[in-house]
Amino acid sequence: MTGQLSVIHSYPIWLPQTQTWMYNQVKYLPNTIKSVISCEQVQNLDQFALPRIYASNSPLGLHFFFSRTLRKLGIQYRIGPISNITKQEGAAVLHSHFGTTGWYNLIAAKRNQLKHVVTFYGLDVSKVPQQHPIWRKRYTQLFEEADLFLCEGPYMARSLAAQGCPTNKIRVHHLGIPIENLSFQPRKWRQGETLRVLIVASFREKKGIPDALLALGKIKDQVDLEITIIGDASKENSSQNEKRRIFTLIESLGLTSKVRLLGYQPYKVILAEAFRHHIFLSPSVTASDGDSEGGAPVVLIEMMATGMPIVSTMHCDIPEVVEYGKKDWLVAEHDVDALANRLIWLIEHPGDWAQLAQQGRNHVERHFDASVQGLKLSKIYFNLIN
Repeated sequence: MTGQLSVIHSYPIWLPQTQTWMYNQVKYLPNTIKSVISCEQVQNLDQFALPRIYASNSPLGLHFFFSRTLRKLGIQYRIGPISNITKQEGAAVLHSHFGTTGWYNLIAAKRNQLKHVVTFYGLDVSKVPQQHPIWRKRYTQLFEEADLFLCEGPYMARSLAAQGCPTNKIRVHHLGIPIENLSFQPRKWRQGETLRVLIVASFREKKGIPDALLALGKIKDQVDLEITIIGDASKENSSQNEKRRIFTLIESLGLTSKVRLLGYQPYKVILAEAFRHHIFLSPSVTASDGDSEGGAPVVLIEMMATGMPIVSTMHCDIPEVVEYGKKDWLVAEHDVDALANRLIWLIEHPGDWAQLAQQGRNHVERHFDASVQGLKLSKIYFNLIN
């Protein structure tokens, strides 16, 4: 690989506070890649600033509200902004993040003769085509015209193939985390101490927070608990309903005095809380509307890298992430008894935590290092144009 390759990363909003994983994906690309962000709106630039961000609600392109209207009408509208960026930055590759973004970008990619990479992340694989059948037809067009499709793991890859994506266009590419910034501190806990359990997730059905609370309710009389929940609901009705369900369960299970609700927090706060907790609980499920993780929550990778034991489910690509070398460590979706039993096992075997932590850290270092994944992604880009 010689020279510098200019790549446009197309993403609707740069960047929601819950999507640090997207920032790391771009930040850790090597210097051989000149990354350019094309978005409709910017948020949280104090946390996610990068040198070249083109927002269409600025004089550089379409007005944000005009773009939103076109998107609602199902019009492939990203032609102007991407054409302008291609000329100004000499771009050769367009990387659309989320399958829906990829479809909206098809005409822009074709007119500007850009190699087109599309990454699917979860709801775009599961919820979107189930809830809105028009996207099945749109994905058929996308699968035919785009050059390459990236997935977080083999489960998502199989799901994409099942929807008609040619298998020769699908590549598994793990999302990376900045391991060098995550100190390894295997958690220690002794009988008689307060057990601190952390949950980090938006209030969406697929996150399984009610199952987590039900499991914790089953063990609250066996151990003194402190439960911290970092996350909140969006404005969507389904998310608000999930929030009401969570609050109702906290009260009905007698957990009110044991639960800290911190709402959404910056990444640095999440990390600080992580290091004062013993166990990370994340029982993802397939939601009633078809929504799923698709791959796996990146926060699982981060928490495991810090040395915290993970209790989670056999959902989507979570088995690709949570690997402790123990058979049946992950439990079935909605199996509250199994979740409680896994927590009880940890309570009864604190001496085994160090081995779990080391195995988890080793797995993350081998497969999810952001710098290594950045190099792999750069090779994917260069191979497309050669």
